[in-house]
Amino acid sequence: MTVPPLEPSPRPIAAGVRIGHVHLKVADLSRALGFYCGVLGFELRQRYGDQAAFVSAGGYHHHIGLNTWESRGGSPPPPGSTGLFHTAILYPTRAALADALARVLDAGILLDGASDHGVSEALYLRDPDQNGVELYWDRPEAAWPRHADGRLAMFTRRLDIEDLLRAREP
Repeated sequence: MTVPPLEPSPRPIAAGVRIGHVHLKVADLSRALGFYCGVLGFELRQRYGDQAAFVSAGGYHHHIGLNTWESRGGSPPPPGSTGLFHTAILYPTRAALADALARVLDAGILLDGASDHGVSEALYLRDPDQNGVELYWDRPEAAWPRHADGRLAMFTRRLDIEDLLRAREP
């Protein structure tokens, strides 16, 4: 199949569109809830026995759905297969991201990486089912790096973890 060069869409998606939630297949619901609620601090909103649960931040109906409908006791997809690269969880402030980092480290969870992208700072890790998880905060748009012509000048640099931890509120 030959894909033509990408052309600007004559009908772009509405500017207010947002991704509302992610629904993940997990092998063990209690283990997944231990990570998303116990470590990251999401609130359990609804649970359907040992088959499904919905968790959120700030009282929303759900940001993350977890289910075992097709995956109870299953294993993660092998490397080299298609699927979800990571779920990105946006924190409102640098201090909130620093708190998330402390929670992760306190739980003994290893980071896969930590990057400064100029527009954001991001932590990369895996949940108990080996789903990729990005925890990040966006810098204010006025602070985003730009080229002389105004285009974004994003980059990937090592994030100073110790500096981020110092941003935690006492």
